[in-house]
Amino acid sequence: MRDRLLAAEKVRAIDWRDGALHLLDQRALPSRESWVICSSVDEVAAAIRMMVVRGAPAIGISAAYGLVLAARARIAEGGDWQAAWEEDYALLAESRPTASNLFWALKRLRDRLDRLKKHADPLAVLEAEAIAIHESDREANLTMAQLGVELIRKHQGNAQAILTHGNAGALASGGVGTALGVIRAAFLEGMVEQVYANETRPWLQGSRLTAWELASEGIPVTVNADSAGAHILKTKGVTWVIVGADCIAANGDVISKIGTYQLAVSAMHHGVRFMVVAPSSTLDLMMATGDDVALEERDAGELLEVAGQRFAADVAAFNPVFDVTPADLIDVIVTEKGIVERPDAAKLAQLMCRKRLH
Repeated sequence: MRDRLLAAEKVRAIDWRDGALHLLDQRALPSRESWVICSSVDEVAAAIRMMVVRGAPAIGISAAYGLVLAARARIAEGGDWQAAWEEDYALLAESRPTASNLFWALKRLRDRLDRLKKHADPLAVLEAEAIAIHESDREANLTMAQLGVELIRKHQGNAQAILTHGNAGALASGGVGTALGVIRAAFLEGMVEQVYANETRPWLQGSRLTAWELASEGIPVTVNADSAGAHILKTKGVTWVIVGADCIAANGDVISKIGTYQLAVSAMHHGVRFMVVAPSSTLDLMMATGDDVALEERDAGELLEVAGQRFAADVAAFNPVFDVTPADLIDVIVTEKGIVERPDAAKLAQLMCRKRLH
């Protein structure tokens, strides 16, 4: 399965080469494929904030490379470069407030710098750590894909319909994706007949990105309005809802793309199993529940305008980016460390004590 997934890997959204971070501009997809080249930490922070790159794992990887660029510039300036580097750390941390992977990746580079041996080259060490974060996310995607397929096979192995929300694919990670990695693997195993992709307002990650990823690999995908989700669960024979996550609290509450919560409520009502796929770096055991997580809100114009043209009445708009899905609505969380069914605080704490599966 691993080799088949690697062979099918066609989308790569993050590329570190020639001392710069190259990001596939996700604002332009699917109409055109263009790349944004970031040569400074300011450019990386802006790319994260402006949604050039999005998806919790991809944001974390990009931020790690951003700290490498920051270190290179600060070292060249001379003086107490590490004190100045902390300003860059804060800049990246403020770029998106909800994604746990962002803070996990930043902390991992800071911790690596703190362990730096005497006479070691700090820039080389930080670059190696950022590359390791990138490569480990790719491997985690492959492991999660295999674990997710085992679950689908266990509960219903024949070809089936799956519903997903947002984009938790190759565009949002360093590999084949989290939720879409499982869907890709299940398709290769002949277990997916149809994928329904919620359009995911207001950035349309489902209709622009998820549909583009799946269609490019020949996976049958149909886009639907977010408001059609419950109707699809009732009428289209969907057996799984599979989504990613931007943060998972210690008790198993999942913070994900706005609209995930109502989808989970509908899935429970219709007896459809609900799977969350995310690397262990998305789990934040310091957050007791989802209510402790700062939920990002974005500009009202994203709801009231299309391509810069206002179409709505002259009113205010509420534009939360994420919502909290309570743990009791989730059937299973899949990570590279293993599977947690009916998640709770004790099960997740035990999971985080495990070494990574191989």
